[in-house]
Amino acid sequence: MRIIKYLISMATIFDKWWQTGVIYQVYPRSFQDSNGDGIGDLRGITGRLDHLQWLGIDAVWLSPIYPSPMADFGYDIADYTGIYSLFGSMQDFDTLLNEVHRRDMKLLLDLVPNHTSNQHPWFLESRSSRDNPKRDWYIWHDPLPDGGAPNNWLSVFGGEAWEWDAATQQYYYHAFLKEQPDLNWRNPAVQEAMFDVMRYWLTKGVDGFRVDVMWHMIKDKQLRNNPVNPDYEPHMATYSQQLPVYSTDQPEVHEVVHKMRRVMEEFDGDRVMIGEIYLPIQQLMPYYGADNKGAHLPFNFQLLSLPWNASSIAVAIDQYEGALPAQGWPNWVLSNHDQHRIASRVGQQQARVAAMLLLTLRGTPTIYYGDEIGMRNVAIPFDEVQDPQGLNMPDKNLSRDPSRTPMQWDNSVNAGFTTGKPWLRLSKTYQRVNVSAQKADSYSMLSLYRQLIALRRREPSLTTGDYSPVFSDNQILAFMRQHEGHSSFLIVLNLTHLPCYFRPANFPFRGRIEVATFPETEGSIVNDTISLDGDEGMVIRLER
Repeated sequence: MRIIKYLISMATIFDKWWQTGVIYQVYPRSFQDSNGDGIGDLRGITGRLDHLQWLGIDAVWLSPIYPSPMADFGYDIADYTGIYSLFGSMQDFDTLLNEVHRRDMKLLLDLVPNHTSNQHPWFLESRSSRDNPKRDWYIWHDPLPDGGAPNNWLSVFGGEAWEWDAATQQYYYHAFLKEQPDLNWRNPAVQEAMFDVMRYWLTKGVDGFRVDVMWHMIKDKQLRNNPVNPDYEPHMATYSQQLPVYSTDQPEVHEVVHKMRRVMEEFDGDRVMIGEIYLPIQQLMPYYGADNKGAHLPFNFQLLSLPWNASSIAVAIDQYEGALPAQGWPNWVLSNHDQHRIASRVGQQQARVAAMLLLTLRGTPTIYYGDEIGMRNVAIPFDEVQDPQGLNMPDKNLSRDPSRTPMQWDNSVNAGFTTGKPWLRLSKTYQRVNVSAQKADSYSMLSLYRQLIALRRREPSLTTGDYSPVFSDNQILAFMRQHEGHSSFLIVLNLTHLPCYFRPANFPFRGRIEVATFPETEGSIVNDTISLDGDEGMVIRLER
C-alpha cells in the first residue's frame, strides 16, 4: 500500500497549475489605458483579458499597483494593502480578479518586501527618532569615526547605498534609491508585518506572488565591506564595481523564504511564490529550500543573460536540469521589465526561434507583454528618460524605459493604448507591428506563440514530460520531450542566420513537423537528416 501511495504522489508532483501553465507579465503602466491619461490602469487590463485568454495564458502577473510616490515606478511602496489611484480603485482590482478567475486564469501580484518608500508610515515613524519603536524596522547605523558611511556598499541605481539623516545623526541603508530604504528582515516584527500583507492579498483571492529582489532581503550582520570586482569594465553599471557578497544572498535568507512559504501554505488552491533572484545556478538552487519548501519557482534568468549561442545555451540547460533538487520545478524567462526585449537582443527572426525554445523547454515559461508580437526596445530621447537607473547613470545606456513602452494593439492613434499622450513614446513601427494585424496573419509572431502554447497545453510531453539533450554545436540546439504513453517530440533549433544540417550520429528518427518558424514546412515528414535554413526551428512529433 505504501508503494502504491508513493507512486501516486510521484505521478502528481508535476501537475500544479503553475507547473503546466504559462505566465504572462503585465507592466500596468503600459498595457492599456482606460481613461485617457496616457498611463495604463486596472480597467484597461480587465478590458484586454480576452486577448490573454485567446492566446492561451494561464496566469497574469502584475507589476506593482500599490500607492507609491513613483520614484521607482511602483517599486517604492507607501501602502502594501492599497491600490494607487493612478491605476484605479480597490473595486477595480476586485473586478479584475473576478474577471481573471472567470476565464479560468490566475492572478499574481508583485510583492516588494525588501524595501518600502521613504513615505511609507513605517519609515516615517522609524526616522522620527532613535527611540521610536519602529527604528529597528530599517537598517540604521552610526557613521564611521571620520563621519563616513558604515561600509562601502553601493546602490544598484548608482552611488553609495547609505543616506545620511541629519535629524537623527545616523545613516540608513538603501540597496536601490534613497527613496527606497531597506527593511530590517532580521527583526521578527518586520517579518510578521509582511506576512500579514501576504495574508491580506491571499485572503482576497490572489493566486500568488512574484517576490521582488528576494536575494537582497538579508544583509551581513557585521556589515563587512564588499570586495572589489576584478572583472569590472567601464561600460558596466557602477554597482558592478563590487561583488555584493555581504549585501546580498546571506545564508539566513533561506529561513525567511521558508517562513514566507509557510504563509502561502495556510491557504488552499495551489498558491505560488516566485522569487526574483539574479544569481548563478549553484546559488539559485538553495532558494527551492532544503526540504523543497522555499520558493516554488526561483526565477531562472539564464536566457536573459547568456550569449545567444547554441553550445552555451545547451550547456546551461543541462547544468540547470542537473542542479535542480529532486522535486524542484524549472522555469524560463526571455524578457522582463528590467531587461532588454528578446527581439532587440537576438533580432526578429531569431525571436521566433527563442519563442519555440521558451515554450518547449521543460518548466514554466513566463512571457513578457508584447513579446508575443515581437515588440522591440524603443529609443527614448534623453530628455524623455524617466527610469531612475537611466537618469542616475546617463552615459551608460542603462535606462529600462525602452523595454517598457506601451503595448501595440492596433494601427490607430497611439496603437490603441490610449486616447491621450502615452507616458512613453511608442515604436515607430506600431502601425504594422500590432496585435490586430498579427491576429489575422497565420505567419505572424502572434500566431506562432498561440500555436506553440496550444500544442504545449494539449501534449503532456511538452508540459510535464522529461527533457533529454540530443545534439548541439555552434549553430544547432536539439532536444527531446517525452512522457510515457504519449507522443514524443524532437525540437530542432538553428540559433544562427546561416543554413546548416541536422544529422546527429546514432540517432535515427522519423516524424511530422507540428509547428515551425517557417509555417510552410508544417505537416512535412522528416527523417534522419534535416536541412535547416537560418533562423529555422521546428517541433517534430516522432513516430512511435
